Formats: sequence, C-alpha cells, structure tokens
Amino acid sequence: MSKHPVKVEKRPLRRVRDNPIATIEPVAPHHSFLSFRYSYTEMSVSGRTARVTSRSARYEDGKLATEAFEGELDRSAYDRAVSEVQRHLLGQAGLFARMFLPFLSPGRLFDRD
Repeated sequence: MSKHPVKVEKRPLRRVRDNPIATIEPVAPHHSFLSFRYSYTEMSVSGRTARVTSRSARYEDGKLATEAFEGELDRSAYDRAVSEVQRHLLGQAGLFARMFLPFLSPGRLFDRD
C-alpha cells in the first residue's frame, strides 16, 4: 500500500437544470381505498359493582389506531343501562310488528267478497 494520500482530480461544475424534477403529490386523505371501524363494549355485574370493558379499532388514511379501557361503576348505573336497552329493543320490535298489522286485521281475514 502506498503511504501517499489519494488525490482526487478536479471535475468541471455541472449546470443546474432549469426545469425541476417532477414529484409525486401525496394522495388526499378522504380518497382512501379502505377504511373501517370496530367497537366492542361489555358490561357485567357482580355484587354491587358493574364492570365495563370497551375496545375500539379503526383503520383510516393508512393508519391503524386502537383504544381500550376498563372500569367499574355502581350497580344502579348498570341497572339504568339495561332498562334503557330493553325499552329501546321493545320499541323497535313494536315498530316492526306494526308493519304487519294491516295484513293481520280481522276484517280482512273474514271478508267473504
């Protein structure tokens, strides 16, 4: 090996192009191809406390985000939530049954014409 340092030849300067290189613009976030949301909430009761567990996940704009929490509530909060859900489901079932009421009326069943 030589003990002399390497000598670099001087090169002529290059001219900069007048037209810049075309760059690719990022895709707008509201035009994403795929997005979804998922959520799960569970309430259970044991004794005087109610336990709440919730998880959610979402995929938007190429990013996956997840959240989860657990907590405890008083039994009365659980009872209120259950009664509200029952009232809501019974109301929806009543609306669904009313759609069929005109087909089940006694006047049409016994009409002889």
